[in-house]
Amino acid sequence: MTDIKLNHLAIVVDDMEAALRFWRESLGLAQAGEIESVPAEDVDIAFLTLGEAHIEIVQPTSDVSGVAKYLAKRGPGMHHLCLEVADLDVKLEALSARGYELINETPRERDGRRYAFIHPRSAGGVLLELYETAQADSRMDGK
Repeated sequence: MTDIKLNHLAIVVDDMEAALRFWRESLGLAQAGEIESVPAEDVDIAFLTLGEAHIEIVQPTSDVSGVAKYLAKRGPGMHHLCLEVADLDVKLEALSARGYELINETPRERDGRRYAFIHPRSAGGVLLELYETAQADSRMDGK
């Protein structure tokens, strides 16, 4: 059995409030915490609880960010899949050794959470984010 599990699915939107209304009011999902600004990524994010996983709503806050470019090119919709791993450094080293393209060769950190992205060219067209389990386990507790 693998130690990897789903953490969240991310959806990019151009209207955070409209997206949250849909997911909360129409489907009854609870919002996990407040909308958070992430200046390093030029986005605002909000998480909705879906069983043991989450849906992350992502809205760009600048026209030049990677997420803004993605939104302009592809429109609103599915952005990335995030999986939890026990040891991010080991997983990135193993992926790199196998020739997979990493967007982040060194993990980034935000709010005590370590994460890195794998390029869609290496993941069947899916932008893949990896979270380290120790930090990911404590991150969605309604803070």
